[in-house]
Amino acid sequence: MRFDLDSPTRRRLGYHLIDQIDSFFASLPDRAVQLPAEQRTFTALNDPLPEGGEEAYKVLDEVFREMVDKGFHVPSGNYFGLMNPTPTYVGVMAEALVAALNPQLATVKRSQLASKIEHETVRWIGERVGWTGEFNGTFTSGGNEANFSGLALALAAKFPDAIDEGVASIGGQPVLYASDEAHHSIDKSAGLLGLGRKALRRIAVNEKLQLDPQILAQTIGADLASGKRPFCVVATTGTTNTGAVDDLMVIAEICRRYDLWLHVDGAYGGAAIFSNQHRILLCGMENADSITIDPHKWMAMPLAAGVILTRHPETLERAFAVAAPYMPKATESKGVDNSRISAQWTRRMNSLKLWLTLRVHGRKAYEEHIDRQLSLARVFASWVRSSEHFELAAPQTLPIVAFRIKATLSPEQLAEVHARIVEEVTCDGSRWISETKVNGHSVLRMMVISYLTEERHLHDLEKALTEAASRLAFQHTRSA
Repeated sequence: MRFDLDSPTRRRLGYHLIDQIDSFFASLPDRAVQLPAEQRTFTALNDPLPEGGEEAYKVLDEVFREMVDKGFHVPSGNYFGLMNPTPTYVGVMAEALVAALNPQLATVKRSQLASKIEHETVRWIGERVGWTGEFNGTFTSGGNEANFSGLALALAAKFPDAIDEGVASIGGQPVLYASDEAHHSIDKSAGLLGLGRKALRRIAVNEKLQLDPQILAQTIGADLASGKRPFCVVATTGTTNTGAVDDLMVIAEICRRYDLWLHVDGAYGGAAIFSNQHRILLCGMENADSITIDPHKWMAMPLAAGVILTRHPETLERAFAVAAPYMPKATESKGVDNSRISAQWTRRMNSLKLWLTLRVHGRKAYEEHIDRQLSLARVFASWVRSSEHFELAAPQTLPIVAFRIKATLSPEQLAEVHARIVEEVTCDGSRWISETKVNGHSVLRMMVISYLTEERHLHDLEKALTEAASRLAFQHTRSA
């Protein structure tokens, strides 16, 4: 079968797929997240490599049906899990358009309009941060790449020779800082950059689960006194476990005092810049040297879409620019080639889905979206406070609620009970929550992440949690 399908075939396949996607989207408000536990299978596929191929309509129909019937559906209104949203339908259409046109964003000369759209989207984001001077940035595959890029920028700014000579040329141990609750992505980035994971100082959190500024300042002072080379602090706006937002104003002042680069990991919570009402949650974010934001989290974009921004645009080229004789020369074009400001070379157009969604729905749609999800999280947190069985385990700041069973148990017993509650609540596949750890202790975690989630979904979850806790208490009483 040739790759160039004829027009009638393309139209038949395209219309059929759109009809199926439309039906899937219509089902999402009430769709189960996954199959019941007894029907889930995790065995590998063992089909041989196709030699001749099959009829396209049949294969497309089969794979869509199988993925819908047997898949794990994070876009469901009943998904209360990690930071994976229901994507906007306009975003889905944008992904199809990008796949069809397949623009290559490595250079402006080869993607004039596509590059302009990305640069404009980056400008919109930077302006919402509050930057008025020069700034720049680029889309990435997600938060890990964006945070990696932020640390690379910090290295390029504070140790310029390290870009050509390597981190061994720095002399002394370079050190960076992040909270103990939000170190995971930074840990990986430090390792990939050759700093070694020991370069990361994990700073204890305060009672609000924020990076503790006093401990941060004391640790930086001690590291300087011992001959180490502090260069960067990573603050977080919306930790994965609890949604905690660090005190950016105070941390920025510490960074100014010690001449350190401030990188803000706003992969999730940074999206609050699009809300006039809730922008105050990120007070001080404009003081950051670089920022990570993931539109494929709170901004409801399809995977994958991350962004790295900096108010020191010259540092982007210092960190990432590499000359290559085969790249198109852009002497007559305006704008910086994305290949010179990014860890990626071949560049997919990950910006179009956000640009189109903003064009079609506008910023005010995000204002309403953010406000609504925060309100729903407050409703659930209020239920937890009044619950006979549960109590809050952390302050609720963003639409993430960390809570625990009311019981006097050892850490091991608490983790076991929480795991059993999660199993009971999710066993029929209709909804999904998770268990995690905060300050080393087991907690239950729910998150309002789908724009389809309503109070009725919360009531169903509350009922399932109450029934699970009651059954476990009854079992405990009988066994005792």
